[in-house]
Amino acid sequence: MTLTAFNPFLEIAAILGLATVLSFVGQKLRQPLIIMFLATGILAGPACLGIVASHEQIALLANIGISLLLFIVGLKLDLNLIRTTGPVALATGVGQIVFTSAIGMVLALAIGMPWLHAVYVSVALTFSSTIIIVKLLSDKKEIDSLHGQIAVGFLIVQDIAAILALVLLTTFGAPALEDVSVLESSLLILAKGVGLLVLVAVLMRYVLPGLLRRLAQSQELLVLFSIAWAVLMGAGSELLGFSKEVGAFLAGISLASTSYRDAIGARLITLRDFLLLFFFIDLGARLDWSTVGSQVGPAALFSVFVLVGNPIIVLVIMGLMGYRRRTGLLAGLTVAQISEFSLIVAALGLGLGHITAEVMGLITLVGVLTIFASTYMILYSGPLYRLLANPLKIFERRHPFREAVSDSVRELPFVDVILVGLGNFGSGLAEDLLRRGKTIIGVDFDPLTLEKWRARGVSVLYGDMSDPELLDHLPLNKARWVASTVRARDLNLATLSVLTSRGYEGKVALTAVNQQEADLYEKAGAQVVFRPFSDAAEQAADALSHAMGALPINIDWPVAFKEVRIRSDSAFAGYKLIEFPLRTATGVSILAVSRAGQLNFDPGPEYHVYPGDRLLLMGQEEGLRKAEKLLDQPAVAEEGEEQFAITELDVSLKCRCVGETLSALKFRQRYGVTVAFIHRDGNQFAAPQPDEILRDGDRLIVIGSATAIEKLKQQENL
Repeated sequence: MTLTAFNPFLEIAAILGLATVLSFVGQKLRQPLIIMFLATGILAGPACLGIVASHEQIALLANIGISLLLFIVGLKLDLNLIRTTGPVALATGVGQIVFTSAIGMVLALAIGMPWLHAVYVSVALTFSSTIIIVKLLSDKKEIDSLHGQIAVGFLIVQDIAAILALVLLTTFGAPALEDVSVLESSLLILAKGVGLLVLVAVLMRYVLPGLLRRLAQSQELLVLFSIAWAVLMGAGSELLGFSKEVGAFLAGISLASTSYRDAIGARLITLRDFLLLFFFIDLGARLDWSTVGSQVGPAALFSVFVLVGNPIIVLVIMGLMGYRRRTGLLAGLTVAQISEFSLIVAALGLGLGHITAEVMGLITLVGVLTIFASTYMILYSGPLYRLLANPLKIFERRHPFREAVSDSVRELPFVDVILVGLGNFGSGLAEDLLRRGKTIIGVDFDPLTLEKWRARGVSVLYGDMSDPELLDHLPLNKARWVASTVRARDLNLATLSVLTSRGYEGKVALTAVNQQEADLYEKAGAQVVFRPFSDAAEQAADALSHAMGALPINIDWPVAFKEVRIRSDSAFAGYKLIEFPLRTATGVSILAVSRAGQLNFDPGPEYHVYPGDRLLLMGQEEGLRKAEKLLDQPAVAEEGEEQFAITELDVSLKCRCVGETLSALKFRQRYGVTVAFIHRDGNQFAAPQPDEILRDGDRLIVIGSATAIEKLKQQENL
C-alpha cells in the first residue's frame, strides 16, 4: 500500500507532477504529449512506482476526456475540405483504410492470431492521429500546403471510419438478448439509431441555434453548456446501447453548423488535452508488462508495416492519381503511425471481451513505437525526401498532371523577381512590385493562393524552394532576383544553398524575424534582408507619433480629418505641395506633414513631399476618400528604366588621358560616371584621389548609369 493510496488528491497531484516532468522531457525530444502521457501511466502504474490506486476516479476523468475528444472531432468536421481537395482525399483515405486493414489482417493471421483478434489489430493499424498530424504540420507551417490539405482531408475520412467502427462494435459487438432473434435485435438497434439521428436533426434545426445565441452572451455559460451537452449526449447514447463516443460525436456535429463552433472548440481544446491525460495514464497503468514482453516481435512487425507500408500505400494511390512523388511522400508520412482512436477501439474491444490484455498490449506497443518514430519522419521529411528522391521515381507518372495545373509559368524574356511565399507579407510585396511594373513569378505551396494570383494573370508555380526539382521549372537564368518572404531560417538557408549549388548569378533577398537572423543571412550571402517586423514597427511608431501631434480631438465639426502616407512609388513623391491638385480635384486641404518624427504645421507651397511622409488632410468625407485614392496613384514607369552598370576602360598611349589627372579629365562632370578602381601593374587602387595621374597600361573600373556608361564608351581617346 503506497502513501498516495490513502489520499486520492495526493495521488492525482503526484501523477500530474510526474506528467509535467515527462512532458518537459518529451518537448526536448520533440515528441507528442501522447507518448509522455503513456509513459506517465506506465511509471505511475503497479509495474513501477505504484502511485495509481484510484482507478475508478481516473477512468471517469478518462471517459469525459474521450467524450470531449469525439465532441470536438464532430464540432470541427469539415466535409467541405474533402470536396476542396478533390477526389484525392476520399480516394486516398478509403484506399489506405482498405489496403492497410487487408494487409494487416493477412499479417495478423499469418502469425497465428485468432480471426477476431486479427480484425481488431488490422482496424487499429488503419487510423492515424489527427491531433498529432495537425500539430506537426502547423508547427512546420505546412498545414495550408497541398500535401497538408490532402493529409487533413483523408484524416477526416479516417475519423469518420473510426466513428463507424465504434458504432458497429457497440451495436453488434455486444451479446444479443437470449430471447430476441438476431433480426429483431438488428431492427431494434436500427430503430434506436434512426431515432437518435432524428432527435439530433430536430434539435439542430429548431432548438440549438436559438439556445446558443442566448448562451453566447456569457462565454463561461457557453463552454459549460458545450461540456454538458457532450457528456449528456454520450450518456444518452450509452443508455440506448451505443457507445458514449458515438453520442459525443453527434453532439459535436449538432453544433458544427453554428457560428459558435470555432469559439467553443478553441476553449475546449486545452480541457480536452488535460482530461485525455487520464485516459493514457489509465491505459499505461493497466498494461500488464508480463504479457507485453511477449508481444515485442509482433509489435516490431506491425510497426514496420505502419511506418513503411502505410506511406507506400499513399504513394501508390497518389502517384496513380497524377501527383508528384514528393507530395505523395509528404502526405504518406502523416499516416505512418496509429492514433488515439486505435487505442480507444482496442480498449472498447477489451471491455467487450473480444480481445485479450495481450492484444491490447500489442496495439499499445505499436502505438508507442510508430508515434515516436513517425514524429521524426515528419519533422525531417525534407531531408528524408532528398535521400529517397531517386528510388521514389517509380511512384510518379511521367507527367504528374494533378500538380501541373497549379503551374502557369509563361515564357518570359526576363523576370525581375521570383517571389517565394505569397502569404500576407508576400502578397503585399507582390502587389507593390506589380504597381511598379515589375515582372514576377510567384512560388507557393498553397493551391488556393496560387489560384488567386493565376486569375490575375501572374505566373505561379506550386512548390517550395527546399525541393531541388522545383528549380528545373524556374527560369533562373532570366531572373534578376529571388526573394523569399518565408519566415523560416532553415528554409531560407536551404534556398540560398540550393541557388548557389545551381550556379544562380542573380541576387537573393531573404526575410528575417530578428537582427540575429538578418546577420546570419547577410553572412551567408544574401544581398538584401527584409525585416518586416522592425520596419512595420517603425512605420507604426511614425503613424502613432503623427496622430498624437496632428489629429485633433473628436469634435462635432462639419469637416473630417485623415492622415495619408506617401508611398515610395506615388506619382506625387518628390513634388512640391503647389503641384498637388488636391484642392481643385477633391476640395481637401493639407494641414501638416510629418517626416522622421517631426511635425511641420502649415507647410508652404514650395515644400517638397518625399516617400514616407504623412500628410494630415482636412475636408469632407467623400473628398478625403478621393484624395487618398489620388495620392495613392503609382508613378508612370518610364520605358527603359535606368540600370546600374559597370565597365572597364583600357588606357593606352593613343589616349589623350595619359599623363592627365582624374581631376583634369572630369569624368563625373562630363559623363556622370565615377572611377572606382585603377588596376596598375598587378595592383588595385580603390577610390583613387583626384590628383592621380593615369599611365599607359592602366585599366579603369568605371561605375554609373547604363546611359552614362554607354555615352562614355562611344567617346574615342576620351
